[in-house]
Amino acid sequence: MTCAGQFMVLLDSTIVGAALPDMQKRLHTELSGLQWIVDAYVLLVAMLLLTGGVFADRFGRKRVYLSGAVVFTLASVMCALAPSLSWLITGRVLQGIGAAALSPGSLALLAAAYPVPRERVKAIGMWAGISGIGLAAGPLAGGILVTAFDWRAIFLVNAPIGVALVLAALPTLRESRNPHAPAIDVPGTILSILGVGALTYGLIEGGSKGWTSPAIIGSFVAAVVILAAFVAVEGRNSKPMLPLRLFRNPLFTVSNTAMVMVGFALMGSVFFFSQFFVTVQGSSILDAGLETLPISLGMAMVSPYAGRLAAKYGFRSVVTAGLAAAGLGLLTLGFVHADTSYWNVWWRLAITGAGFALAMSPLTGAAIQSVSPQEGGLASGISSTARQIGAVLGVAVLGAIVLTRQSSGASFESGLDTAFIVAGVASWVTAVFTGLWLVKSKPAETAAPAPEPQRQAQTTD
Repeated sequence: MTCAGQFMVLLDSTIVGAALPDMQKRLHTELSGLQWIVDAYVLLVAMLLLTGGVFADRFGRKRVYLSGAVVFTLASVMCALAPSLSWLITGRVLQGIGAAALSPGSLALLAAAYPVPRERVKAIGMWAGISGIGLAAGPLAGGILVTAFDWRAIFLVNAPIGVALVLAALPTLRESRNPHAPAIDVPGTILSILGVGALTYGLIEGGSKGWTSPAIIGSFVAAVVILAAFVAVEGRNSKPMLPLRLFRNPLFTVSNTAMVMVGFALMGSVFFFSQFFVTVQGSSILDAGLETLPISLGMAMVSPYAGRLAAKYGFRSVVTAGLAAAGLGLLTLGFVHADTSYWNVWWRLAITGAGFALAMSPLTGAAIQSVSPQEGGLASGISSTARQIGAVLGVAVLGAIVLTRQSSGASFESGLDTAFIVAGVASWVTAVFTGLWLVKSKPAETAAPAPEPQRQAQTTD
């Protein structure tokens, strides 16, 4: 049951990309509208992921998990029935809130259900595998549903899955909680949403409203002020959602900085793949879904081996190689044109996906290794949040690049080429950064064993 919830969340994160061209046509929206459809969801997931984990620990993991499933399912129906872009974006915000409760709750429930470390490792491996299937299935499932119906079907398909999940989970999942969970950091949560939201607004709307317009300048100023206030509040809070002291550790800081850039380059470029195949190369939406599969398959095939390679060769070598490969794939995508054969495209997508998969797991492992065993879950959550923040900024910034290029008279294809090249350069710069600053250590050398969940949780029927 816990795997099904995570599957639904990750399926939704990739299935939407296949429907973007149809959304643009039927909703009569510009590129900025599509950016909001994606970022409204990712922004709320990014900012509420850590809070969702605290909620689950304090109020019961089963309760929060099922509440997230209900919110996510109802929000999906709202998206499917949305009469306008504004209603769809509102539904996506609610989906993000539901997903932020589902994801941390699913893994916490799974860990509590398997107290024996060896069994827990197998269960988490299955959880990760099903998550990978959700990511890989998104583009194809989206293409099939949009071709058979329209973009609304990608959201409506969540309804039967969500209902079945709740009905099956109610009698089977056991409640668990952490009686020593920290208090919920309400000021930090609100400030983080407002600060990153203001920054996102400026980046997405800057291309259409003008970068020097009062609204855009005001949004950037507000972002700086609010995020500065967030840092001040977190520094004074005895139990903050984001303990700033963790960033005194260079390994923690470098790994999370690199994870932001992974989210930036990966999700920022994925946002445009279906649009490239449909708008530039003239593919059908179904064909575009199939054509974007290599990046998902590359990630799914390489992810299981990334941790093993890091254990053998060290974090720095594996992350640097992965980011360099991903950068190569993205840079070569910047030279793909309307008449480029797909047989000369798929391998670029596969290299990109494999490269990012090679980097993500070791970066999370490095973040976890840099803290005490008791804070491993927090470090993992921060790493996921860092990737999601990068995704928000990637969609916003690369979209702004495309819009700015178009406003200067360039074609949409030319704007995409520039965006892919920028994403590739960002990956290479991050590869150099991690190569210079990420410590050369291996998980097996210094990593302490993770604490058993039952030491932190009390379980009730």
